[in-house]
Amino acid sequence: MTISLYAALLILFYIKLSFEIIAIRKKQKVGLGDGGNQSLTNAIRAHANFSEYTPLTLILLFILEFQGISSWIVHTAGVVFLVARVIHWQAIKRENLKLRVVGMALTFLVLLGLSATSLIVYIV
Repeated sequence: MTISLYAALLILFYIKLSFEIIAIRKKQKVGLGDGGNQSLTNAIRAHANFSEYTPLTLILLFILEFQGISSWIVHTAGVVFLVARVIHWQAIKRENLKLRVVGMALTFLVLLGLSATSLIVYIV
């Protein structure tokens, strides 16, 4: 299944985001919370935001692939979503609102596209 590629890549990115938090916690000696450290707050939010959107996307990708949707749709959505999440992470890290809007817009585009495709497949 094509989705397994994107699930694996997204999980690796999730681990990268987790390690970033761990590194900042160790450097700043913060065991719980953010300790008032903006870099740690940003890393925590990037990780949490990723955790909020990724499961929904993977569920939709799985359902569509299970229903026999063309693999190019899965690949396109998977690549765009991964790129969107990387852009969003960098935007939060750099505190760049314009870049963050791009990352979220791409994320929503993928979710809307997958949702619409799922509804079309259901109706047809």
